[in-house]
Amino acid sequence: MNEYITLDVLRYNPEENSKQNYQSYEVPFRKDWVILDALNYIKDELDGTLSFRWSCRMGVCGSCGMMVNGEPVLTCAEFLNTFHPGPIRIEPLVNFPVVRDLVIEMSDFMEKLERVQPWIIRKDEDTPKGEYLQTPSQLMDYKNYSMCINCMLCYSACPVYGLEPRFLGPAAIAIGQRYNLDNRDEGEKQRNKVLSEEEGIWQCTLVGECSAVCPKDVDPAAAIQSLKVSSTVDFFKSFIMPWQNR
Repeated sequence: MNEYITLDVLRYNPEENSKQNYQSYEVPFRKDWVILDALNYIKDELDGTLSFRWSCRMGVCGSCGMMVNGEPVLTCAEFLNTFHPGPIRIEPLVNFPVVRDLVIEMSDFMEKLERVQPWIIRKDEDTPKGEYLQTPSQLMDYKNYSMCINCMLCYSACPVYGLEPRFLGPAAIAIGQRYNLDNRDEGEKQRNKVLSEEEGIWQCTLVGECSAVCPKDVDPAAAIQSLKVSSTVDFFKSFIMPWQNR
C-alpha cells in the first residue's frame, strides 16, 4: 500500500486574489525524495499552476530556497523523511516581496550585491601579460566566503533585515569581504566605504542566524565581525597616522 504525506503550500496569485492562502496536496512518501521532488510532483501531476524556482537540484544554484516548517532551507537538500509523518508547511522566503506562490522578488538583494562591487578591482588599467599568482595559503584566506551561492536564506533568517530593509545583509557583506581578502584585489578601501556605512556592518547585532542557516557554511556573521574589527582599527589609525589617508 502506497504511503502519502501532506504538503501545505502557501499560494498567491495577484491576478486572482490579493491574499495568500494555503492549499494542501497529498504526494507519495518516498524516502529518497527531497521536498523539491514533491513540489515537482505537484507541478507535473496535480497542479500545473504552482510556481516556484529551481534549477540544479544539487545545492549549487541556490534558487530553490523556501521556508519549510518556518525555517529557511534549500528544498533540494531536505528529505521528506526528515518531516515524516507531516504535514509539511511550505512558504516563500520571508522578508522578501512575493511575486507569485513561492517565487520571491530578488531585486533588493541584487542591488545590494552590486553595491559591494563583487569583482576584482585593480588600480592598474593595463591587462597583465601573465597570471596574477596566488598561493594555496592566499586562496584559503577567502575561500570560505567564496562558497556563497546567493540563496538568500541568510536574509530570511536575519531579524535585522526583517526590521530594517536598508541593511546590506549577510550575504552581500560576506561576498564583499571575500574580495577584500583576495590578494589580487586592490579595491578594499572603496569597498569598505559601502560596507561601513550606516546600513552596513554596524546594523548587525550578532544574532548569528545567518551562519546557522547557511547551506555552504560560509559564516557571514564572522565576516561581519572581522570587518567591524578592521574598520575600527582603520578609524583609530586615521587619527594616529593621518598621513596614510592622503
